Amino acid sequence: MPESKGRKKDNYEPPAAKNNRTPVKLGSGAWVAPTMVALFIIGLVYIVIFYIAGQDIPIMRDLNPLVNVIIGFAFITGGFVVSTRWK
Repeated sequence: MPESKGRKKDNYEPPAAKNNRTPVKLGSGAWVAPTMVALFIIGLVYIVIFYIAGQDIPIMRDLNPLVNVIIGFAFITGGFVVSTRWK
């Protein structure tokens, strides 16, 4: 009995590259690092000013001491949140 001829497979050719795609932007925006550093510094300066001259500043004097520390740490925490966007 004669054998049937096997089909010849074509070589694989990948689809043509599409040039209409925009390149992916790597890295973070220019605002991330300065904002992160500014939030760290503002939080640190707020806590230091509160401990050095807190009783002489009317707004800090009116607030509970724990609230003043929480405000400083809120700025520092904001710096850590922004730092997650830094690449």
